Amino acid sequence: MESKNENVKIPLISKIAYGFGDVGCNFSWMFVSNFLMIFYTDVFGISMAAVSALMLFSRFWDAINDPIVGGLTDKTKTKWGRYRPWLLIAAPITAVLLIMTFWAHPDWSDRSKVIYMVITYCLLVLGYTCVNIPYGTLCGAMTQDIDERAKINTSRSVSAMVAIGIINIITVPLIGKLGSQSAKTGYLLVAIIYGCIFAACHFFCFAKTKEQVIMPEKDKISIKVQLRAVMQNRPYILALIGQVLFGFTLYGRNADVLYYFTYVEGNASYYTTYSMCIIIPSIIGAACFQPVFRKLNNKGRTASIFALFTGISMLCMFFFNVKETPAAFYTLAGITQFFFSGFNTAIYAIIPDCVEYGEWKTGLRNDGFQYAFVSLGNKIGMAIGTALLAALLGKYGYVANQVQNPAVLSIMRHSFTTIPGVLWIVTAIVLFFYRLNKKRYNEIVEDLKKQDKINPRY
Repeated sequence: MESKNENVKIPLISKIAYGFGDVGCNFSWMFVSNFLMIFYTDVFGISMAAVSALMLFSRFWDAINDPIVGGLTDKTKTKWGRYRPWLLIAAPITAVLLIMTFWAHPDWSDRSKVIYMVITYCLLVLGYTCVNIPYGTLCGAMTQDIDERAKINTSRSVSAMVAIGIINIITVPLIGKLGSQSAKTGYLLVAIIYGCIFAACHFFCFAKTKEQVIMPEKDKISIKVQLRAVMQNRPYILALIGQVLFGFTLYGRNADVLYYFTYVEGNASYYTTYSMCIIIPSIIGAACFQPVFRKLNNKGRTASIFALFTGISMLCMFFFNVKETPAAFYTLAGITQFFFSGFNTAIYAIIPDCVEYGEWKTGLRNDGFQYAFVSLGNKIGMAIGTALLAALLGKYGYVANQVQNPAVLSIMRHSFTTIPGVLWIVTAIVLFFYRLNKKRYNEIVEDLKKQDKINPRY
């Protein structure tokens, strides 16, 4: 096979295209994260208990399919590479599953609703896994240059923040406009639009990116051996713990946010105003990852600093609200999002570097398998966060589309501020111990190249 330059400088169009992949991911997954739970309870008419049970059950499903999909991507071999073909094939299928998930049937029996919810959600999660794992792994296959990877992930994060901002700003009014006669129609039409965007973005990412890093030929390696190799990869373990905490705090809070504005603040339209206030800080925060990383030369420490200030900002938000102190509330919301966006860029930039460390440490390179566990860790955190929120709201008497009791309102308020605030600080402490800095990483890459000359991969 022809030699490839593994430290290649990535063209701007490829960085933009890679960023568009995460635009697509967010038009699917952030829509699910922010709106699916309230869609299930307030539109579809499914109980909080059933939603909570689904969130936990689906993680057992993830525990099975994430490592399998990750292993399959590592074994894929086509003229387009290992990971890009998955974007081409799985994205349109996932788009259809997204539409089916937001197709409400409130007139069905409770049993039929739950069965439909379980089937469509689990299939959607599988479809998203088949896109997101190869997409995330693709970054490491584009180049081994640590600075180029930082730039690629900055493009990814900035694009994601723009997409999230747009989604948060337009979704509530769009559902209202398209569903003026029926909320279920509004959700379905928005899902159709977002599903098309999801597929189109991944087609663009497929077309304009290229896999440059030569991957070693894969022998059949048992999951047990791969797990043992992963457990020896200390930077990866810290990143994985960070992803679990990240999933818990991010998705638990995202599931709560629309409940918070609807019931605590009293008007769902505040969510649109809130989203408008955080979009510019999101973009700036994502772009600030690179200069902070250049200063510290350690992606884990960079993520730690951003996580710490995200937590402090969220804790401060508890003391303000939209009605009485709107200026302070929205200012803190912007500051919180600034630091969160920097963290979001840093945490995903860490993973490709851990792959090289793992190969150097154990002699085994399994990009897709490692990213699968990152994805699984993130989803486990998401499951615990959303399931716990749903369980607590159900236990303390949540009733859809009604005035809520003080206990329920308190849960919604703390889930938006203090609880995620504390967990962000815990995340900062964990990632502070990440030791793989830029100098050490470059030494590892050089050592791998010397080994490759002695024992060529092909």
